[in-house]
Amino acid sequence: MFSRIFMDHPHSVDETYFEHLAFAGKFSLRLIGAGMAAFIHALIPCLFEKTASNMIADMYAKTHNRGQ
Repeated sequence: MFSRIFMDHPHSVDETYFEHLAFAGKFSLRLIGAGMAAFIHALIPCLFEKTASNMIADMYAKTHNRGQ
């Protein structure tokens, strides 16, 4: 049970538990940043016009095909 919960997914993307923790933690902070940029853009449209979409595209490129 422990292995299934904590180890199976990280191993499926060729990472240790701690490597996955670091990657996913950094990824979550970037998502928060993209969300903040999108929110500020919603309030003041001339700011951060492409920031959130560029960040999301970059994150997708880094995660697409991981572990395949």
